[in-house]
Amino acid sequence: MTPHSDTTAPIGPRDSAQTPRYAGPATFALLPTLDEVGHADIAVAGVPFDSGVSYRPGARFGPNHVRESSRLLRPYNPAQDISPFAVAQVADAGDIVANPFNLDEAVAQVADGARALLERADRLVCIGGDHTIAYPLLKVMAEKHGPVAVLHADAHLDTWDTYFGAPVTHGTPFRRASEEGFIDLTASAHLGTRGPLYGKQDLDDDAALGFQITGSVDIEEHGIAAAIDRLRNRLGDAPVYISIDVDVMDPAHAPGTGTPEAGGMTSREMLRVIRELSDLNIVGADVVEVAPAYDHAQLTGIAASHLVYELVSAMSGGQR
Repeated sequence: MTPHSDTTAPIGPRDSAQTPRYAGPATFALLPTLDEVGHADIAVAGVPFDSGVSYRPGARFGPNHVRESSRLLRPYNPAQDISPFAVAQVADAGDIVANPFNLDEAVAQVADGARALLERADRLVCIGGDHTIAYPLLKVMAEKHGPVAVLHADAHLDTWDTYFGAPVTHGTPFRRASEEGFIDLTASAHLGTRGPLYGKQDLDDDAALGFQITGSVDIEEHGIAAAIDRLRNRLGDAPVYISIDVDVMDPAHAPGTGTPEAGGMTSREMLRVIRELSDLNIVGADVVEVAPAYDHAQLTGIAASHLVYELVSAMSGGQR
């Protein structure tokens, strides 16, 4: 990340003491737009696309829902002891537009949009959209950093082969990314997986694709601290990409999602994972599968906005 000079302070969020948080445009955390700042250390972008889903649709409306849910975020993060918007220029880059009728074209558009944003920002956090978007985002990360260690937090493996003959969907991005050499096969991990599978072969295939599993049952039996230690040992010193499907959390904490599974993590546990791993070299991230039609009281949107906030705070750490 390129540090700011002493004479150029980052432009932070709108002052909520002057303008009520509920007024004005809902940029993420009331931050300036990328056009307003020109270049950012970290850009937050939406990807309103859900044509890759296999069950409930609606994640195309996730980015704006998360932005609306982020209005109450404040500039100082006591959990990480950092004011991320004061030490790094963070900006809302708007949305990457993807064709809702053509999966292949949409994937190419997401990759092109991410590349273009990384010419104007050092790091990128994307708000989905469905998990299909992780595939083109990982492609762009690998172009920039080489194969990256992936921390994939999700109820599901997302390493299946095809759905109805389609090779790129929200259930296949990490298989495609592994096959095409985008991920570090020795340093990637799933977190929070649970629920039924199609067969035991799913686990064998997943291991061959380069993932270590720390599932919800592991967290229940050994605790979140042990899970974090296991993740840290697995991820090592590699450049890390964090991909979070909100269904990694129990439906009690994140009901607004397309493929909910019982027995998931709490929002507090998921936030702790990011905080405890904040010293890693996190080069990019996404938070996906927020489907506001199934949300109530903004439970899922608020959880997702806090996950993005913790990711931004972690990425800002090198600017202190």
